[in-house]
Amino acid sequence: MLSEVALTSPRSARRRSAASALTAVALVASLAACTGGDDLSDGQPDAGQAAGSGTPTPPPPPSPSEELGLAEGWGPDRQELDRAARLVGRLDLPELAGQLIVAEWRGTAAPVAMVRDLHLGGVIAFDSNVVSAAQVRGVNAALTRQAGRKWPLFLGVDQEGGVVERLRGAATRFPTFMSAGAADDPALTRTAYAASGAELRGLGFTVDFAPDADVTSGPGDPTIGSRSPSSRPRAVSEHVVAAARGFASAGVLPVVKHFPGHGSVPADSHLTLPVQTRTRARLEESDLVPFRSAVEAGLPAVMVGHLDVRAVDPRVPSSLSRKVVTDLLREDLGFAGLVVTDSLAMAAVTRGRDPGRTAVRALRAGSDVLLMPPSPAAARAAVVRAVRSGELTRRRLEQSAARQVALLTHLSGSTGKPVGSARAASRRLSAAAVTVTDGACSGRLVGDTVHAYGDPGAVATFIPAARAAGMSVLIRQSPPADLTESRPRPERRKKERKKAYRQRLEAWQEAETRRERRLAVWIAREDARLSVGTGVGFTGFRDAPVDGEVAVATDSPWVLGRVGAPTRIATYGDTPAAMAVLVEVLLGQAPAPGRLPVTVAGVARPGC
Repeated sequence: MLSEVALTSPRSARRRSAASALTAVALVASLAACTGGDDLSDGQPDAGQAAGSGTPTPPPPPSPSEELGLAEGWGPDRQELDRAARLVGRLDLPELAGQLIVAEWRGTAAPVAMVRDLHLGGVIAFDSNVVSAAQVRGVNAALTRQAGRKWPLFLGVDQEGGVVERLRGAATRFPTFMSAGAADDPALTRTAYAASGAELRGLGFTVDFAPDADVTSGPGDPTIGSRSPSSRPRAVSEHVVAAARGFASAGVLPVVKHFPGHGSVPADSHLTLPVQTRTRARLEESDLVPFRSAVEAGLPAVMVGHLDVRAVDPRVPSSLSRKVVTDLLREDLGFAGLVVTDSLAMAAVTRGRDPGRTAVRALRAGSDVLLMPPSPAAARAAVVRAVRSGELTRRRLEQSAARQVALLTHLSGSTGKPVGSARAASRRLSAAAVTVTDGACSGRLVGDTVHAYGDPGAVATFIPAARAAGMSVLIRQSPPADLTESRPRPERRKKERKKAYRQRLEAWQEAETRRERRLAVWIAREDARLSVGTGVGFTGFRDAPVDGEVAVATDSPWVLGRVGAPTRIATYGDTPAAMAVLVEVLLGQAPAPGRLPVTVAGVARPGC
């Protein structure tokens, strides 16, 4: 696991080492001046001389990882780095190139052949690869058992919680990361994400592409939103470090993303190359703050996003920019750990670019792991060609592979916990985050009967929680088909007399009029039935706002400012735990301790 010693900034360690060396040199110089440069009076040779010879002792040769220029302070110790360097040094060039690639895959059976044939570092799972917990566990076990490696595979997943959940139905659901910002308890954040990580580890995953260190800019942020804990950089820093340490404590590699910050650009890099127009000074005081904190905390891995950062390297995607990856991340921030690209299948880097060249450019920029190239085979071939032509060096590939192998080995001790073990932690996070921005802060907010409407997913999880608490839940019923389906208008038949056709047409019109009247009566009765209960409307991710006596935002809370309900609540998720907590708040059985971690125009207060 990541020890407190390992969570020391590599740059700080280098500074201390340099300062110590200067002190030692000054001390030796002063001693020499005092003795006229002669040996010490006891007649013993200097530490830098061989005994009895007066010849300086040569320094010890560098270890294998030192030869590769790998620093400590971000997880693996020198012994783990050396072992990894020796292992990757024995790979042939195509194997070495494949080790740097983490690919997506098709279907639900373990892609063992693809991993072995291309010697891939690993794979990433998506919703389409997931059937059940048992199936996912079996896939990861088969890959681990049959890949033929002496080190762990990079078995990754995007399991952030909230809108980014790839394991729905196969792992405990967690609310959005913004829940952590609303609860504002870093210790709780660490505990919650340790519990989530333990389930992931139990399913066989070694990597989670989370947490998000992006500082959301508000409603104009179309990509990150509730995936960020806050719009305040220091709050983001605290919860990113806490969540990452939680994952790492469970033996799962956390990958902090999306450097240098995706929360302040008004475009989605899945669809285009977003342009970041902030000045370098503005980036330093906002977007870069959480990443600098992550480096200082010794976090082990960072994902670089696809952004056109005009203040650093104009019109070049940050994932392909040496100025961003090497100069800014590695040199300026002092990061010595594992750098992962965002998906290389995204439009921000595929449009107008050769995929093979993109893979090579990412490595030249300073990245270590090529995530999801459109063709893993083509990416590997391009990297091999680049080494053989001299565009890349084998040493550069060994650096990246050794970082990956050492880090996965460093975190490989845990066996994880079964699915379901994290439910209590998910509930605690939601209970601490739920926020009432308008309406009473205590007491019962609804009657015994409620009318739930709006976001279908939230309604579906709210109903069983409300009924379990003894509430009657009314939902709008669909009218019978005979009231909604009109018969087709009759057409005049060949040789049919005009009078006969008119009679048929009038009969059709009378039948349609009767149907419409019956439908109106049905709707009026349904409205009367629903008016008995308190209206509780749910608005989910980017849904249109809904009006009622109680409005509940189940994703980003900004929508609450556009809702006219007298009582407004943010739950930051529609998980079963979040809905159970919501019911307790509505019934006056539990407080709502959360506070908005972002600015929401049009609400009365940030929380109770």
